[in-house]
Amino acid sequence: MTDPKIPAITINDLSIHFGSGDELVKAVDHVSFTVPAQQSFGLVGESGSGKSTILRALAGLNTHCDGQMLLEGESLQSARSKAFYKKVQMVFQDPYASLHPRHTIDKILAEPLAIHGFKNTEQRIAKVMEQVALPNKFRFRYPHQLSGGQRQRVAIARALILEPKILLLDEPTSALDVSIQAEILNLLNQLREELSLTYILVSHDLAVVSYMCEQIAVMQHGKLVELLQVDQQGKTDAKDPYTLQLNLASKGYDRAVIEQFIDHD
Repeated sequence: MTDPKIPAITINDLSIHFGSGDELVKAVDHVSFTVPAQQSFGLVGESGSGKSTILRALAGLNTHCDGQMLLEGESLQSARSKAFYKKVQMVFQDPYASLHPRHTIDKILAEPLAIHGFKNTEQRIAKVMEQVALPNKFRFRYPHQLSGGQRQRVAIARALILEPKILLLDEPTSALDVSIQAEILNLLNQLREELSLTYILVSHDLAVVSYMCEQIAVMQHGKLVELLQVDQQGKTDAKDPYTLQLNLASKGYDRAVIEQFIDHD
């Protein structure tokens, strides 16, 4: 059994560069943080800030990395093992793009079980569909026959079916209608509590991350500009001007917000 005192994820001095010479882009620049087991950790920032690049590096999808990434105290190698993917799963931003359009929901959920040699497929699929509140009638439908929210529930179910400890969530609600976003966020909160999961959540929306997470790393131009603690009321003690602007942006478009942006310039 894993020692709960050991962080689920540790990032030490992580840098990720693309290109070379004049074309060199520092996507992630010497970033460090730790994620305690069974907590939700947020990475927030505008497009191009490096937050999704970090998530993809953890998942083994970005392999040109300097620094150190640890999973429960063990250093991650560039090639991820089957054991890694039983423990860590990713939920992508666009559920329609991440689900095979010609596979039924049943086949989508059965595939990871077959790859990892699990038996009792029927029971596992039924269980995970119940966990994400998807009625059994959807099991033999195709992704295009489901709504966006239902597709994202399938994507979450696929991530959960191997019973991982850690979910990497890449903007899991940004492709959904506003009315559906809260349902998915509440589902994720409920699943974390019921299954004792650890989350790393990427979002451009500070309000979403504050609702979901105990800690938040604010990213800008590949750098970690501020590490925030979230209190019981979902509030943070943000000090960096960039974080304050993100906070204002999360409140939506209105005259008062625009005037506050001008005040901070």
